[in-house]
Amino acid sequence: MGNMSVRRLDLGYFVRPAAETDGPLPRVEPVLAYLVRHDNGLILFDTGIGDAGPETEAHYRPRRRPLQEALSASGVALDDISLVVNCHLHFDHCGGNPLLRGKPVLVQDVELATARAGDYTVDALIDFPGAVYEEVTGEVEVRPGIWVVPTPGHTEGHQSLVLRQSDGTVVLAGQAHDFASGFASDQLARQAALGGVEPPLPPYRPWLDRLAAFDPRRVLFAHDCSVWEPARS
Repeated sequence: MGNMSVRRLDLGYFVRPAAETDGPLPRVEPVLAYLVRHDNGLILFDTGIGDAGPETEAHYRPRRRPLQEALSASGVALDDISLVVNCHLHFDHCGGNPLLRGKPVLVQDVELATARAGDYTVDALIDFPGAVYEEVTGEVEVRPGIWVVPTPGHTEGHQSLVLRQSDGTVVLAGQAHDFASGFASDQLARQAALGGVEPPLPPYRPWLDRLAAFDPRRVLFAHDCSVWEPARS
């Protein structure tokens, strides 16, 4: 597995309106990216909040931390990145991609096709000058010990990054779940179903079976600073 480490990057936050929170109040959500140091180069998982125009700005009221500033705090420059992986192509996950023109961006083919079909994201964040995409279909080992795994739900082409580190597996789940607590609930639903508990039970996302096969010790998210860890070590 070689040497591998991951560092969380704070790229700001936005305010989700009450109409989108299933509650009476708005909610402030972080926007997090992850820098992966691998023997074969630096990988950046998500790139922050892009400019989606005045209507979206007013709707979400984002506050951005510049990608260059976040990378610099980790001793890294934009030119040092060798590969970009976006969990999906909404404006709050691929906003810094144009700053990395010429760097390969790894994305599920269905996600890129959906983004290019229109009425989905910000076009200027997708086919900007110098954009280079590596389209994949399904699960792929992109570097020794690093896999992209499809985790559809939030979008059809959503993907997560699985890191097989020497001290256990870390999953960068993006927005596969909004919160660590949601992931934990699905994990318990799966555990109950596999344990033979009689229905009714809540459904869980079928790709959890694949992630479980990696035996993750930590799962990290794009909009939640909390970290999921198994109850039993």
